[in-house]
Amino acid sequence: MLPRGRPRALGAAALLLLLGLTLLLGPFLSGGDPERERREPGGPARAPGCARCLLTPRVPSDGQLRGEPSAGLGDHNRSACAPQPPLPPKCEVLHVAIVCAGHNSSRDVVTLMKSLLFYRKNPLHLHLVTDAVARSILGTLFHTWMVPSVLVSFYDAQELKPQISWIPNKHYSGLYGLMKLVLPLALPPSLARVIVLDTDVTFASDIAELWALFAHFSDKQVIGLVENQSDWYLGNLWKNHRPWPALGRGFNTGVILLRLDRLRQAGWEQMWKLTARRVLLTLPATSLADQDIFNAVIKEHPGLVRALPCVWNVQLSDHTLAEGCYSEASDLKVIHWNSPKKLRVKNKHADFFRNLYLTFLGYDGKLLRREIFGCPSQPLPGAEQLQQALAQLDEEDPCFEFRQQQLTVHRVHITFLPHEPPPPRPHDVTLVAQLSMDRLQMLEALCRHWPGPMSLALYLTDAEAQQFLHFVEASPVLSARQDVAYHVVYRDGSLYPVNQLRNVALAQALTPYVFLSDIDFLPAYSLYDYLRASIEQLELGSRRKAALVVPAFETLRYRFSFPSSKAELLDLLDTGTLYTFRYHEWPRGHAPTDYTRWREAQVPYRVQWAADYEPYVVVPRDCPRYDPRFVGFGWNKVAHIMELDAQEYELLVLPEAFTIHLPHAPSLDLSRFRSSSDYRACLRALKEEFHQDLSRSYGASALKYLTALQQPQSQARAP
Repeated sequence: MLPRGRPRALGAAALLLLLGLTLLLGPFLSGGDPERERREPGGPARAPGCARCLLTPRVPSDGQLRGEPSAGLGDHNRSACAPQPPLPPKCEVLHVAIVCAGHNSSRDVVTLMKSLLFYRKNPLHLHLVTDAVARSILGTLFHTWMVPSVLVSFYDAQELKPQISWIPNKHYSGLYGLMKLVLPLALPPSLARVIVLDTDVTFASDIAELWALFAHFSDKQVIGLVENQSDWYLGNLWKNHRPWPALGRGFNTGVILLRLDRLRQAGWEQMWKLTARRVLLTLPATSLADQDIFNAVIKEHPGLVRALPCVWNVQLSDHTLAEGCYSEASDLKVIHWNSPKKLRVKNKHADFFRNLYLTFLGYDGKLLRREIFGCPSQPLPGAEQLQQALAQLDEEDPCFEFRQQQLTVHRVHITFLPHEPPPPRPHDVTLVAQLSMDRLQMLEALCRHWPGPMSLALYLTDAEAQQFLHFVEASPVLSARQDVAYHVVYRDGSLYPVNQLRNVALAQALTPYVFLSDIDFLPAYSLYDYLRASIEQLELGSRRKAALVVPAFETLRYRFSFPSSKAELLDLLDTGTLYTFRYHEWPRGHAPTDYTRWREAQVPYRVQWAADYEPYVVVPRDCPRYDPRFVGFGWNKVAHIMELDAQEYELLVLPEAFTIHLPHAPSLDLSRFRSSSDYRACLRALKEEFHQDLSRSYGASALKYLTALQQPQSQARAP
């Protein structure tokens, strides 16, 4: 038996049940305003008064105001059935600020946003303080996510660094961990209130409930914080531990409510700087970044803080005392992974909290494109035109699936993993390709064959993106390559958007030239160096407009000895181990390369465009983009080579270059192409529309393509 009065810890089964009920009913049952719930259609009926018992904060005692340690975690968070403040009006915009820098934090922001958007019922305005990397990643992500009633503003972290660079900080977040101190200065002067979040928090409730806690602030209170759920600031964790001054256990700054208007009036900037300088006379640096300075200020000015219920920042640090909070709470609102170990933190209830996080990590983000009905919102860029185009589609059209897919806006997360841009070199080449989950096994071999930069677009679900992350982290070959940029395009639709993927990878290439390849090909070991030398020798660029053709070959064997030279390749070709690419099924796709001439060639030679020619080429980075109408199987590369020819690119075959296709199972789109006459008919319709557009763009010079298109063709049978 437990002693009377001691909170009974939740068992693992009960915790998992609570998780399921929270995710299932949270969007409908969250919120503390019974009046609002009674007037919303479909909302649960509740009697006026207390909706549920939360852990509500006590006013600090006189001893705590003098800095004496609190007796226990519950002193700031006692269990009480107190009336909850009314939720903000349905259409009130809630402002959220986040500091984010780098590739890993950008991924964390995505999971945070999924949890926040899952429960939210109000329009949001995100204020993101970012470095250049996060600005690029999150700018692209939110632009393509197209979530209604979410406005995003970016602020350059570089401009804020002089305000805090003088502060020595031992925390792993570096300077970015101090930037919350300068938010009153960085954010617009007209902004009066903001919720500030760390990137490592996960919501389990509607953020409007948190916003409603501003109503509890007294006239003097300017900062809302949850008590720190460890003994860090008590200074007794280890011998000679000297923390910064704090009020009792202090407060955690993973979730902050800021009254910006009052902070500015109170002279916040001068206040925190004076306090920090004074403490730094006796302590060498901050250990917990901005949190140390916030606590030192609150120690000197305790009237500034409003203690928030502990459920709004359940902290899973290495020395957490959070069980004293969540074992009593009926609702958990925000989980904070504030240990450097993050999900690997040791906690007896870690599986419960980890499952909550993993739920949102793998959640399909496109399902969060939900309207907030009845609230005016600023139209998203391109959204109206997109809706008009979709409305004009005929669902009875046999090609409806194709036309809908080409209009689909996919969420794009560029540089999903840490990436170091290559140093600028005038003749450098990036290998560009695209792939799906079933081709991941090609990546290690490709990295061994191509030592230069790569830009790869991956078509994945949210859950597959995490599997890909673990795949790279577990591979010594892949994890060692920082010059490979992986861009995740999230799956949406039944047809493979091959040219959209290529365009994403092409747009993110950073070198002057690109090698447009496919993931099933392995280039010659020497190809990267050979291409750079060839570009320089041929004086490409402003002097010459050319596409360098890399002859393609294939093997039907899953195991074979890769040739180290052209001579070895010719031997394999003569013995039947290798073939010219698609020799058996679609020879016209590469016949213009003229393999007979290539065998003896010593210098590059020019070839002419011909119908259905689809070589793999090296071109300047600013070359024409692929036509996105071609989805699934067929004509996706053919159309691109046709446009290169229309723009008068020379086609030059390189005599020492080669790339070899490895065997694999046929794709789903190829199977559909082979089995469905409707599929093939739709492809023909797309080809005709493409040629009409080509004629409008290039006039009479495009007539030769029409003639080629009208020639009878046999059915393609390539994968």
